Amino acid sequence: MRAEMTLAEIADKVERVSAIYAERNAIRRDDDWYALKLQEELGEMLAEYLRGTSRGRQRPEPNADALADEAADVLGQLMLFVKRNGIDIEAALERKWFRYLEPST
Repeated sequence: MRAEMTLAEIADKVERVSAIYAERNAIRRDDDWYALKLQEELGEMLAEYLRGTSRGRQRPEPNADALADEAADVLGQLMLFVKRNGIDIEAALERKWFRYLEPST
């Protein structure tokens, strides 16, 4: 069983993996890279979604984990983008989304 982690702990792990990936592949992670890589990963997730709904290029064999893996890439890259840009995502979620959970006065 995995222990629960905070968003900050997950973001730190994602950052460590990304740094290893960048070093191994000689990638310079500048501000544009974080934004463009997020777009790339979103495109890959959507392509996988289209494959799974028979509206995209089909694989010879179905891959049940492919969409989940691409969604993980999008979330991981979003976390990197957020961290790089100094966004307090927990505060933003509270302000933008979770305020609707509180009773209106």
